[in-house]
Amino acid sequence: MLQSVSATETALPPSDLRASASPKAPAPAPGVQTPQSGPARPTSARATTPAQKPLPEPTWRSADNRARLYKGDCLEILERIPAESVDVIFADPPYFLSNGGTTCRAGKRTSVDKGAWDKSNGVEENHAFNHKWLSACQRALKPNGTMWVSGTGHVIYSVGYAMQQLGFKMLNEIVWEKPNPPPNLSCRYFTHATETLLWAAKSRKSRHTFNYDRMREMNDGKQMKTVWRLTAPGQKEKLLGRHPTQKPIALLERLLLASCPDNSLVLDPFNGSGTTGVAAVTLGHSYMGIDLEQEYIDLTQARLLDAVPSLRERPALQVVR
Repeated sequence: MLQSVSATETALPPSDLRASASPKAPAPAPGVQTPQSGPARPTSARATTPAQKPLPEPTWRSADNRARLYKGDCLEILERIPAESVDVIFADPPYFLSNGGTTCRAGKRTSVDKGAWDKSNGVEENHAFNHKWLSACQRALKPNGTMWVSGTGHVIYSVGYAMQQLGFKMLNEIVWEKPNPPPNLSCRYFTHATETLLWAAKSRKSRHTFNYDRMREMNDGKQMKTVWRLTAPGQKEKLLGRHPTQKPIALLERLLLASCPDNSLVLDPFNGSGTTGVAAVTLGHSYMGIDLEQEYIDLTQARLLDAVPSLRERPALQVVR
């Protein structure tokens, strides 16, 4: 709260202030402080901002440099990405569900513990984490860039609130409906059959890309609605390996087709099995993925090379005449 100035401090005009000032005191001896002089000031009052650290070398990159994978903490890597350099971001952050419970997978009861990265640290810390990585992503986005975040009710409300705190422009809330979800074993709740995707532009001033005609063409000439009915990843998408929160390629292809300008740079700060990368590179874009686990860096590399064999080849040199 701003502190108001008292009337006695503003009553005298400048001329009266000069007249009422006490006689000039003699200069103090060198190096001696007085109540009036205070401590010595540094020679330069200009604050220095530490230079941004450059991106480290990728853990893996394709021969043509269209796909780059970074092993490490997403916050540390994100802060080293050049500002306003990314066109579209897709993020599937931790849902904080690994609490010792169970679920049904392939007709069997299995643990939902996915790893330490998915354990909750409490509502406040979880929200602080969401706010921090979203802020880092916002800095990396181009002025007209957009961002997609997927989640369930366990995390998506925190994400949406943090986005509003940061000044994102909320564009759409997409419901991904799974036609054949796993049954609810406790029989005490409705069966969880959906996930939510938030789509937002970097700021209210952003002039975001929406490929309306393409979406209409994909939907039999009708406007595409915000409920997308798509099956979860099948065994074919998991032949080279799997991730506990893997998304279907069809989902990533649709959202990238909707929001990417031509030749975009797509970023996924929670790379996982690399589905975002497979969709992005297949559609002709460049890709950056970040993950903590070498296992998933290796899986993504294998999936990228399997989906786009040309990533193994270096582009031919062009002779400039």
